[in-house]
Amino acid sequence: MTRAENNQASQTLEQLLALGTRQLADAGIDSPRREARLLLMYALGLTPEQMLSRSPQDLVPEQPFLAYLARRVQREPMAFITGNQGFWTLDLAVSPATLVPRGDSETLLSCLLDYCPEPQAPKAMLDLGTGTGCLLLAALVEYPQAWGIGVDINPDAALLAQGNAQRCGLAERALFMAGVWDNALHGQRFDVVLSNPPYIPTGDLAGLMPEVRLHEPLAALDGGADGMEAYRVLCARLPYLLAEGGIAVFEIGIGQGEDLRVIAQAAGLEVLEIRSDFGDVPRAAVLRVCPDKGV
Repeated sequence: MTRAENNQASQTLEQLLALGTRQLADAGIDSPRREARLLLMYALGLTPEQMLSRSPQDLVPEQPFLAYLARRVQREPMAFITGNQGFWTLDLAVSPATLVPRGDSETLLSCLLDYCPEPQAPKAMLDLGTGTGCLLLAALVEYPQAWGIGVDINPDAALLAQGNAQRCGLAERALFMAGVWDNALHGQRFDVVLSNPPYIPTGDLAGLMPEVRLHEPLAALDGGADGMEAYRVLCARLPYLLAEGGIAVFEIGIGQGEDLRVIAQAAGLEVLEIRSDFGDVPRAAVLRVCPDKGV
């Protein structure tokens, strides 16, 4: 141990890991030993390789591990404790101003790559309800000649997303702003429109897992009485947002595919595909303006 570590209360790695595992299990958290190990690695500033090289009997300071553990026991998401979350090929900063990026949302990017197979095309992209900026930034990585705008109603989210653009070396091709959907864009058209909008029915919010219900922004989750409010707005706007031949890719909730088809048809759109995520849950909808319905 260093001199600073000697001046702190300490326990062995084995003792802290056992303590963390027990408390996390009592809190109802899945894979408690794995999560305790991740928290301990983060608290000690160790890589997985460095953690493996340490003896279980090594004395290490209790703090900040115990402070992080107390937060996780209260079901604060791990990503908010560490301030980071991996998504696609990116490592993103996160905060309670946004939803935590989830692997399910990567389904939207797999759709985009299939429907826009020319990576060098100079596409204009729009991400509505951008949050951390994860969808737009991941898309810009795959399309190095593209540029994009991300919009979020929460100014703190827009600031976080702009910081992530700088963090990922994409600030020259990405602009993030606070606003209500596309209200501030004044007729600009895009080759690609991405969105992971609020889609949880209001009545279902109380049943969400504590990490989501207690710590993530409900405004980014609440899709109204039937969960479809945002899709009605987005579908109505797509004919004015999409360039000729452009596509939109939306994340959807469980069982919302057919309702989205009805809304899209009424707006002069067609749903080209609804693709399932790796959990076999329909997750991403690909839309375009019907050829005879262009504005």
